[in-house]
Amino acid sequence: MLLIVSYDIPDDKRRTKLAKKLCGFGKRVQYSVFECDLTLKQLAELKTTIKKIIHTDDDSVRIYKLCQTCADEITSYGPKLGWEEREVFIV
Repeated sequence: MLLIVSYDIPDDKRRTKLAKKLCGFGKRVQYSVFECDLTLKQLAELKTTIKKIIHTDDDSVRIYKLCQTCADEITSYGPKLGWEEREVFIV
């Protein structure tokens, strides 16, 4: 199933930790948004991972499940591969 995971975490350490974990579940398409194509087992693991990292009093994480029809209707402007961190090489 295709999922969109978005987050708003004010603490730098928790935000960085969550982002690194999410990279193992899907593709970063914007700074705080990931697209994930997961099985039900992987979704359960994702939810457990999120709950271990965030503080529910301060942090916000949303998971949106997309049906295939909705996924087929995604419109994207800008880079086709989405957002990604880039390494910089100085020559």
